[in-house]
Order: sequence, then C-alpha cells, then structure tokens
Amino acid sequence: MKALVKTKPEAGLSLMNCPNPKPASSEVVVRVKATSLCGTDAHIYNWDEWASHRLQLPRIIGHEMCGEIVEAGSDVSSVKVGDFVAAESHLTCGTCFQCRTCQAHVCKNYRILGIDFDGSYAEYVALPERLLWKTNPAIPPEYACLQEPLGNAVDAALVEDVTGHTLLVNGCGPTGLFAIAISRISGASQILATDISEYRLNLARQLGADQVFNAKTLSPDDIGKAVLDMTGGDGVDAALEMSGHPDALHLAFRTVKNGGRVTLFGIPTGQVCFDLPNEIIFKGIRVDGVTGRRLFSTWYRLAGLFKAGLNIRPVVTHTISMNDFAKGFELVNSGQCGKVVMFPGGT
Repeated sequence: MKALVKTKPEAGLSLMNCPNPKPASSEVVVRVKATSLCGTDAHIYNWDEWASHRLQLPRIIGHEMCGEIVEAGSDVSSVKVGDFVAAESHLTCGTCFQCRTCQAHVCKNYRILGIDFDGSYAEYVALPERLLWKTNPAIPPEYACLQEPLGNAVDAALVEDVTGHTLLVNGCGPTGLFAIAISRISGASQILATDISEYRLNLARQLGADQVFNAKTLSPDDIGKAVLDMTGGDGVDAALEMSGHPDALHLAFRTVKNGGRVTLFGIPTGQVCFDLPNEIIFKGIRVDGVTGRRLFSTWYRLAGLFKAGLNIRPVVTHTISMNDFAKGFELVNSGQCGKVVMFPGGT
C-alpha cells in the first residue's frame, strides 16, 4: 500500500510503498476513504521541538479518518466487514484512576493513533475494535473523517448549555470554526468571533457568527469595548479560547460576564500570567480545560447534532490526493484554509 511515513528527523514526509497491515485478533483493517490534515500532523511534518521529543521513527502519521472495514480479527464482534467507520484517536489503558472513574479522555497512559502506532495517512490502517465508531454511510467521507476533531469542539462549546446564551470564540482555526457551527445549531443567541485572518473570519460568518473582529487590525481594548457594548455592558455568557494567544486569553476573561464560563482549548507557546483576583476570582468565573473528547459520550452527542442538521460544509475548503500532501501542508502552514481533507485512493 501507499503511505506517508515520517522516516527522518527533519521537515517533510516520504510517500512510500509499505506492507499492508494485518489485524490482530481484536483489530480490524480499514480501507481509508478520507483523512484530514491536523495541526498535530503539521507539527510532525515541520519537525518542531515537540515532534522531535515525541515520535519514534519511522511512523505512518495521521489520525482523523474514516473508511470501510475490509478485514476483521477473530475476536471482533461489534463491527463487520463492509461497515463504514471513523476512529477515536486515543487508545486508553482502561486501568488507571481516570479510566476507572469515567474520565478516560485524560487517561494517564493513553497512546495516540499516528503518533504511538501507525496512522491513517495510508491506503489501509489496522485499528483496535474499541477505537471504532460506526458511522452513517449517508455522511460523505470528507465530513465523516472530521468527527474526531469535531468532538473537541463539541466538548469545548457544550460542556455547559448554550441555548439562548451569548458566546465569544477567540481563534477561527478549524476547531474554533466547528465550535461556532455547533453553538449555532445548539441555540446560542449571539456568537462573536475573533481571528487575525480575514479568510477565516469569512468562514466564521458562513458558519453562523453574528459579528467578527480582526485582531490584526483592532486592539484588544477595541474588541473588548465592542463586545461589552454588544452585550449591554454585561459581557458574554461564555468565552471559548481556541487560539492560545496571550492577548486572546486575557480578552476571554475580560469580556465574560461575572459568573460566566471560559473554556480553554488553544495551547499557548509559553507561560501566560493572569491577574487572578480581577480576571477570575472576583468575577466568579468557571474555567474548563478541554483536551480531546469525552469517550465516548461526545461521539454520541455529535451523531445527534449531525441528525439535527449540523452544517460543517464551509470548513472543508480543500481536498487533495495523497500525492499532493506537500501542497496540503503548505496550506495548513499558511493559514489560508479551513480543513484540508486527503483521499488516499485519489479525490
């Protein structure tokens, strides 16, 4: 099979012929129909400091995917050959305190598809049965492969009810854009969004943002004043911080109302200092850190959102074949894209 392999400790990937995977007794082999490019994969492609300390080479990367089961191990019982599936990317241990107390999304010993074992940037991938998510075949592959990152946005946006609430979304990368679409269909009354890219702010409008602010041309003070003016001076009910930029982090805490909620998903590149008394404590703010998805409750909730008509079409801005992987990562690195979806079998 053809696969994209990280073979050397340097930027880039190698398109190679690799042996077809064989399933263990509790695994299946999936023919990958679609797999999307993720920020984590870009870190690996660019071979930054995080990637250099995290990966053991060689490794077939990629973890956001969907496909058809073509072979099943002898102990597999919940799925069968021919089923259309997506995959949870975190393989948890099942025995640590977190796993045993319904917090498997923060398992102490988890392994990640495409990082700790071979991933989905290939024509075929072997997956443990317990990672599989049977998916409605009516969902096109370019959207079905996005259920894993969509789950991040479901958890970030809906950790509390948003019906009738005002929201600020800082950062309109793919997860921020997903959060806007999810909040809109879930009944948010007003959605405000910030980013430094006019391209991505336009996508935010298409997904349901009522007002957008370009943080490249407006100061944090200007945006903060506008948000407070639009909310009658109270501030938003919830702020979703999806960028990790220090200015955006402070903006989230500044513009959320007393007793409101701030969800933190974006990863800062370094330490960030806060005025804890005035930004958090005296305002009585609830702060939620989001990593991954709730296993598997978020997946069930997302299935319901799809049935309710969740529209993520504007987020998929580019589709490529596996031969064009370098072009795909150029788009991701430039920020001039939403989600880039790759078809190992050709577009």
